[in-house]
Amino acid sequence: MTHADGKVVLAYSGGLDTSVILKWLIDKGHEVIAYAADVGQKEDFEALEKKALAVGASKVYVERSCRHGRKSICMDQVARCL
Repeated sequence: MTHADGKVVLAYSGGLDTSVILKWLIDKGHEVIAYAADVGQKEDFEALEKKALAVGASKVYVERSCRHGRKSICMDQVARCL
């Protein structure tokens, strides 16, 4: 999702692919906000947040209330990041 002022919300997993795209978007001049959703998986979200910030994300949101079957709630939370 791109905002009119160049902000981008990136669905961020902390893996190689999303870390590379995070850096690429920054290099293209965007302010990138990383967003991760806890849908019950076992994940070290503290490490994920540190990694996103180290790569260059301006903010990191980890939403721990998303659950399967609640897609519209998750998308509302993404929109609030902007």
